[in-house]
Amino acid sequence: MERKMKSQSETVPEHIHRRPAEKVGPSFAIGERTLPRFHCCKGKFQLFGHYVHAQFLLLLAVELLLVTVASHFTLKAAVPWLYPADVPVPLRETLLASVLSLMAMVALGLYDTRQREQAMGIAFRMLSAFFLASLVLWAYYQINTNNLWDLKRHLVFLGTALPLLAVTRILFYRYIDGKVLLRRTLVLGTGKRARHIDRLRRRADKRGFHLVGFLAPRSCEAVHVDPARVVTAKEGFCDYSLSRNVDEIVIAVDDRRQKLPIDELLDCRMSGIEVIDAIDFFEREMALIHLDLVQPGWLIHARGFKRNLARDILKRSFDMAVSLVLLILSSPISLFTALAIWLEDRGKGGIFYRQERVGLNGEPFEVIKFRSMRPDAEADGKARWAQKEDPRVTRTGAFIRKYRIDEIPQLWNVLRGDMSLVGPRPERPQFVEHLVQLNPLYRERHRVKPGLTGWAQLSYPYGSSDRDAMQKLQYDLYYIKNASLFFDLLILMQTVEVVLFRKGAR
Repeated sequence: MERKMKSQSETVPEHIHRRPAEKVGPSFAIGERTLPRFHCCKGKFQLFGHYVHAQFLLLLAVELLLVTVASHFTLKAAVPWLYPADVPVPLRETLLASVLSLMAMVALGLYDTRQREQAMGIAFRMLSAFFLASLVLWAYYQINTNNLWDLKRHLVFLGTALPLLAVTRILFYRYIDGKVLLRRTLVLGTGKRARHIDRLRRRADKRGFHLVGFLAPRSCEAVHVDPARVVTAKEGFCDYSLSRNVDEIVIAVDDRRQKLPIDELLDCRMSGIEVIDAIDFFEREMALIHLDLVQPGWLIHARGFKRNLARDILKRSFDMAVSLVLLILSSPISLFTALAIWLEDRGKGGIFYRQERVGLNGEPFEVIKFRSMRPDAEADGKARWAQKEDPRVTRTGAFIRKYRIDEIPQLWNVLRGDMSLVGPRPERPQFVEHLVQLNPLYRERHRVKPGLTGWAQLSYPYGSSDRDAMQKLQYDLYYIKNASLFFDLLILMQTVEVVLFRKGAR
């Protein structure tokens, strides 16, 4: 029995049992090593399926607290000068105004980590957000007349909130953004897979992590990354990682058949360092499924791609309610659009345009749009991508495309059940057949209903080529994998920015 126990212990890597654990304050030490802590509060983390940035979530929470508290006490101090008699200070109304204002800021991309606007652009978007929030508040208080929120109170709120947010933003971009709450990342690999990470040079792409370097594996692997970023671990793989406070190790070796340093990776993992695959790294940092890295085995074992009956019922109910309300609210715009189309072509050609698209489970359906092209746009019957400055587009069509008015009739498709408010954009069967040949994963877009708007539309410019379609597929797969009601609401809110600032219109 003693000989058997000894032989079993010899099969365990020596570093697993050579150091007794010793509790030291709030962290734990193994020998001379200290475990990294608070990984979940660094970089990006998953919230209801979608990856959000810790820095910008902290900014949102701080701004909401500051604006609500500061505006409330400013209103409380200003009440004796605003009103002849002592009146209650509306804390609930101040909180509502703060929440609506920050929701409008979310909708206009002010918490988007890919935002590239300079100071003037950010200021313009902030003013636009408060204008939208003011319109919603005005409409709300036309119905709820409790006399606790009027123009004078709203002006005091704006006078407090706007300067406070401006100062907060200046401090955030100067001292916080891209400087704190970063994951320290070490990449195992120097080949072609690692090169994809080396190519992330824009500040927006690197907001969530700090690249410590690329570490060559034991197998001989060609160097396709910047040689200046290649590091060596003379003191040992795990000791090197711990001495440099590495939070995570990304496995990006080209040939998985070569032996990975399993013992050293296990030592790192048991010492508190996260170990992830390169495709998971890109999913978190770029919010996409990298097609050059994806493998069938990853798709089989990856979390996500789940069916949820309760979520499907809620999503369908939400789609029906919102599409019906939007159809009613947009009816005046629809009437003017129909009249403009009819007058421009003098009654020639239809007002609406019906076209076959591929929907859920590959089933075809007819999408309905306002006609924006000439009646003879595809007289030869050949399907073509829409191009920039497309000569087939009419004058009215150019305007309604710019502001997405041509998409309004698709609300009927949503109400009917052919589409959803959020999902991958439906494509024509001719394009789908061709794109599936380029990449079989393209058919996976049809696992969910197509949508009026989607993650790919927010994340990538208007596509008019096979390459664009493959780029957008990466975002569509990310949405399908991580679909949730929270993600849908976030996409709908950010679609406001697309419409108002005409992003991607063609």
